[in-house]
Amino acid sequence: MKIKTRFAPSPTGDLHVGGARTALYSWLFSRHFGGEFVLRIEDTDLERSTQKAIDAIMDGMNWLGIDWDEGPYFQTKRFDRYNSVIDEMLTAGTAYKCYCSKERLEALREEQMARGEKARYDGHCRHDQCNHADNEPHVVRFLNPQEGSVIFDDKIRGPIEISNQELDDLIIRRTDGAPTYNFCVVVDDWDMEITHVIRGEDHINNTPRQINILKALGAPIPEYAHVSMILGDDGQKLSKRNGAASVMQYRDAGYLPEALLNYLVRLGWSHGDQEIFSVDEMKQLFTLDAVSKSASAFNTEKLQWLNHHYINHLPPEYVAVHLSWHIHEQGFNTQNGPQLVEIVQLLGERCKTLKEMAESCRYFYEEFDEFDADAAKKHLRPVAKEPLELVKAKLSAVTDWTVENVHHAIEGAATELEVGMGKVGMPLRVAVTGCGQSPAVDATVHGVGKSRSLARIDRALAFIAEREAQQ
Repeated sequence: MKIKTRFAPSPTGDLHVGGARTALYSWLFSRHFGGEFVLRIEDTDLERSTQKAIDAIMDGMNWLGIDWDEGPYFQTKRFDRYNSVIDEMLTAGTAYKCYCSKERLEALREEQMARGEKARYDGHCRHDQCNHADNEPHVVRFLNPQEGSVIFDDKIRGPIEISNQELDDLIIRRTDGAPTYNFCVVVDDWDMEITHVIRGEDHINNTPRQINILKALGAPIPEYAHVSMILGDDGQKLSKRNGAASVMQYRDAGYLPEALLNYLVRLGWSHGDQEIFSVDEMKQLFTLDAVSKSASAFNTEKLQWLNHHYINHLPPEYVAVHLSWHIHEQGFNTQNGPQLVEIVQLLGERCKTLKEMAESCRYFYEEFDEFDADAAKKHLRPVAKEPLELVKAKLSAVTDWTVENVHHAIEGAATELEVGMGKVGMPLRVAVTGCGQSPAVDATVHGVGKSRSLARIDRALAFIAEREAQQ
């Protein structure tokens, strides 16, 4: 049997981490077995579905590298197919027209709730089709079995049984002629030959209804697997309020797609104690029986740890491509300065995100407006004047501008002054970067370049002289 899975988001908002994890699990399952993966846009909610959301979903999947073999299919373009099947069901007697008014249904609901019963349709029109004109407003309902149970073996949760008496006759076509979500899903899974439906646990209640419709159509029943919810850092259900972000917000915050993928796959799935997984390893190792039934807790610190790992272990040329996007977003030009690959190597250990790296490397390419107040107060004092003047002279004499020669110049100044490297290095760092923190000072000075480093030392000396004059 060829394995075929699908990801079927509703385009009413961005692709958030819960949906991205569902897409990832479905994709990995199909890839593990050499199967196919389908993207289907479930846009039957015409009022809330937007093109912006469709674009955001596809952008998020493309950024993560989750590719699809078929689609995207759109349910709104398949209404003729759904209505054709409904008409066949009406003829076969597996569906019926319901003429109940909104007022009757609301009164029925109130009576049931007053008696402490579950609100449900009472089947009033199930066998009574008399005295109704063909053009009279109506919905179409599925004739759900009234005896027995629906039993399915959830590939994550094990056997689940729902009594048919718990299920009322589902509306499958509205008064305006539009087919409903639960019915469209069934026809889509049938037509697209989906073998495994992997989705969130909020769909468990839909599954018995959908299985009954598939049986009525004589269609094969897919395997079902329902993934548990994700909790936020605060232990509550993940939401925008407690940290849920769209996939592209993680890109904007400076995360690599490999880090987010690795984090998401481990958010409910495990393989021994292994924490780091390449995409190829995920495809090779992923199975549904290793997915936890329990809710998973989102941990931003863990995601940052993974991101830091990938910044430092992926090829710097690749990381530099993603870094360039963030630098472009921050609006500065990197033509006059070190290659971005060098920046990745210089700042990788210090930065947890690419956004932080982009913010931290600006001084390599642009002049800063002023010195950091705390760093200047501590390191640009009169006592720093002599070390700065001497190291400037030694850097001026360097003809072959390498990190090693820059290091020798700084070291030579400290030796000549008979002071520790910090007495020269720290004033020099503040002079050249404007702040008190940077990578190794020799590599930093080398990256800034000879002429700009010397000019910035002059600026620092002028700053010291101005402070002396004010005292």
